[in-house]
Parts: sequence; C-alpha cells; structure tokens
Amino acid sequence: MEQKKTRLTYISLFSGCGGFDIGFKENKYVCLGAYDINPHVVNVHALNLKHPIFIHDLNNLNLPGNLPKQIDVVVSGSPCQGFSTIGKRKLDDPRNHLLLVGGEIAIKYNAKVFISENVLGSNSGEHKKYWNKLVELLQKNGYNTKMVKYDACEFGIPQLRRRIILYAWKSEKIKDFDFIIPFKRKVTLDHIFNNTNKASNHNLQYIDQNSDDYKIAIKIKPGQKLCDVRGGIRSIHSWHIPEVFGKINKHEEEFLMLIMRLRRKIRRRENGDADPVDIKILKKYYNGDTTNLIKSLLKKGYIKEVNKKYVDLNNTFNGKYKRLDLNSFSPTVDTRFGSFKNFIHPTEHRSISVREAARIQGFTDDFIFNGPIQKQYEMIGNAVPPPLSFFIAKSIKEILIPQL
Repeated sequence: MEQKKTRLTYISLFSGCGGFDIGFKENKYVCLGAYDINPHVVNVHALNLKHPIFIHDLNNLNLPGNLPKQIDVVVSGSPCQGFSTIGKRKLDDPRNHLLLVGGEIAIKYNAKVFISENVLGSNSGEHKKYWNKLVELLQKNGYNTKMVKYDACEFGIPQLRRRIILYAWKSEKIKDFDFIIPFKRKVTLDHIFNNTNKASNHNLQYIDQNSDDYKIAIKIKPGQKLCDVRGGIRSIHSWHIPEVFGKINKHEEEFLMLIMRLRRKIRRRENGDADPVDIKILKKYYNGDTTNLIKSLLKKGYIKEVNKKYVDLNNTFNGKYKRLDLNSFSPTVDTRFGSFKNFIHPTEHRSISVREAARIQGFTDDFIFNGPIQKQYEMIGNAVPPPLSFFIAKSIKEILIPQL
C-alpha cells in the first residue's frame, strides 16, 4: 500500500486579510497559524480562510499556536508604508525593521523555505539597507537567497503592480533555481467591470452632481487624470477647468506651462521630482512681462511664492481623479482606492467599489469583506494578489521543495 504523502505546512506573518494565504491554501498547504496585529483584517481572514489565526504583535517572536520545531514554509508580507513612494519614505520608520522580523521567525522555526514580499521602493536608495540586513541574516544561518521582481499583470489580473519577492531556502545542493511564469494572456479592466450588480461588497458612491468634484470628474476621460505637473494628453490641467479653479487668459496659460516645464528641467536638488523656478530664470525664458503675470497668478491661486525668489505651481500633485480605462490596466491598487478624488470608475462618475477593487487584486467574488469601508479598501490594497501567491506556492511545492 502506497504511503500517503504528508502535506506541506506553512505559517503566514503580517497575514492581512489573506491574499498570500489563498494561494497556499489552493495548493493544499496546511496553515499552522496566520498572524497580524490588526483586528479588522484578522476578522476577515478568519471569516474566509477557516484556519488558525491570531492577533499578535510580531515584534514578539514567540508565536502563539503550539507550533512545531520545524515548519516547511514561512511567508511574510511586512508593512510597506515606510518604503512606498506614495508615502513619506522615512528611513527610520519603525515599520521598516519588520522586514527583518520575518527572517528572524523563519530562522527560529527552522523553515525550509522563507518568502518575503514588499514594494520596489524598499530596494532603492538608503532603504535598501533593510533588505541587505535581512539577506545577511539569512545567509549567516545557512540559507541561500534569491530576489525576484514580479508584476501582477503577468498573472492574469488587470493591474500594474510590481513587487519584490525574496526567496530563501536551506540546501547545500541547490544554489539557484528558476520559476517560469506560465504564459497567460494579459487581461484588461473590461474583464472585471461587469456583472457586479449582484456581487457582495459592491458599494456605490456617486459624486454629488452639485459639487466641484463632479465638475472635475466630467472633464476627465478614461486614462486621464487631474495633473498640473505633467504635459501630454493624459494630464488635464486645473486651468482647463475654469469653473472650479478660475479663469485665466492665453498669456497666463503659456506662463503656467513654462513653469511646468522648467521646474523639472532646472534642478537644484538631487531628490524629489522637481524644484520651484527662479524668477530671474523665468524672465530669461519668457518673452513678455513676467512681473504682472506672477502677481495675477498668485492672486488667482495658480502659483505660490517660495522664499521670495522662486515660484512654483500651487497644485504639485502628480495626478488626482485618475479615471480608469477599460481597455488598459489599473494602476496599483492601494489603500486610497475607495476615494474618487484618487480613482474614478471608467464610465461612471463614482468611486471604485470594494468588490471592483478586490477583483482588480485577483480576489474571487466568494471572498467576503466586512468592517468599516475604509478598512476594507486598506486590507485589499495591502494584500498580495492571490494569483501571484498561487504561482509562488505552486512553484515552491513542485520545483524547490522536492530538491531540498
């Protein structure tokens, strides 16, 4: 009689609502414990995945759950907020060190394989030191390591979401490996923005037709955004919506466009995206009266004065009110996805619903979210897309584990 194979075990750190776990569950791993400090995500995780989950501060490496001395796989999706380019990127953000916590726990429980996921910004600039410390820690404890970049759109979901995955494994024989991504036709948003009316978590928040938000939204076409700091057809400038931001004349518009170009062309700092423009330089580039133009645009609120010798655009965000395009991919689903001031439905003047955001992330409709609405968007934005998780879990099980 053939002996029954033992199923692989894993634990999930910073597990969130369970995006990483779904792929391991679908590949028949046994979850010995999932751990997160946030009670909202733990509730949703427990509702959907039905395995042991604990509210736990992972700074404490002693995990509840009566774990064995060795676990096959440890997966870790530590917080990305301190690394993300849409945040402040503080080098000393206390959440950054949690990247190392996953490795410490993997070592403590003698994991055969350790997986760590984070945003690309975690591996650039000075922030890279956290990955370097983690890799050094793992290698000192007998692990081989390999870092790979993936984009969610490679796995059949309509989203541009690039992430770093660190693989670490214990083996004296296997020094490297390749997980080949199976070819999947890239799908666009039109595949998921359908048949939502009867789906759960399909909350509809339409923009008030009497509001300035609505006046802005109706000017934004699919694939466009409100953006004063970039040119091109994708950017709708505030001065093109005079009913909200105020009327300007042809010369004032030319002057604003000049500031838009020069603030990125003439740089004084190494960091940041652009710099305020020296008034003397503006006078050199503009063939006309700059003094009265500056006074007028300051009064109208289109520009601001900086240190009495520079001027800059007043709205320097790189895009709000982004309208999704059914024939393209979604930008990265993040924690702000539920606000129409950030993202607008492709064809309707409203925000993206929780269910639509979840579909863009690769969650199936039978995965149910609950709790405060903003918390639901946050847990979706922080999740690992389940199709990516499925690929990782399957590849480890079929290619890496058998060689260890």
